[in-house]
Amino acid sequence: MDKLDKTIYYIEDDGNIRELVIYALKASGFQTVGFENARDFYRGIKSVLPDLILLDVMLPDEDGISVLRKLKRDDKYKRIPVIMLTAKSSEYDKVIGLDQGADDYVTKPFGVMELVSRVKAVLRRSSEAVREDIISIGSICLNREKYTVTVDDAPVELTNKEFELLDCLMKNKDLVMTREKLLDTVWNMYSECESRTVDVHIGMLRQKLGRAGTMIVTIRGVGYKLESR
Repeated sequence: MDKLDKTIYYIEDDGNIRELVIYALKASGFQTVGFENARDFYRGIKSVLPDLILLDVMLPDEDGISVLRKLKRDDKYKRIPVIMLTAKSSEYDKVIGLDQGADDYVTKPFGVMELVSRVKAVLRRSSEAVREDIISIGSICLNREKYTVTVDDAPVELTNKEFELLDCLMKNKDLVMTREKLLDTVWNMYSECESRTVDVHIGMLRQKLGRAGTMIVTIRGVGYKLESR
């Protein structure tokens, strides 16, 4: 990964924090542009597409979650990785942001070098995500390019994280995926205390897949696998 070729957009209304993070990112070799509100960010992204977006939740003109939803609904922007930054630390706030498509979640106050490390990790994952567009197992068909899932040719509506979770399970069919591995791959989180996030999303995914949901098998005390049948 050539950092000098990577552009990062940072939306943060606190000027002191914004300048400190921009300085650290530039010192680490990234081209970085800061915006103090959503309005200016929208103008900027229409001109140049960034490789990653750092998005604060509490903005003066629009909630960061709202900005995230708009990005993930737009085919032009939905594949740009997003790291959410916020003073909120409840599990509910984390799940909402991650479930709407955020690639990582950093709670304020944070260490600047830790943030730079997380940026590098997300960019690395993004650059390595060169995959086939369509994968079919049993009655489930997942199209990565169109971001669609069908079961027996009937469309299934999934959230971003449910889609990525199913993608991960299908890509590793018949292999046991631990909760920790799923957290790392889908949410870029490592803490064992967040493992319930996986269980909740597995439950919703099974429900939405209907009879095909039985292909997702629980390996007690370990994790899950998708069995090819």
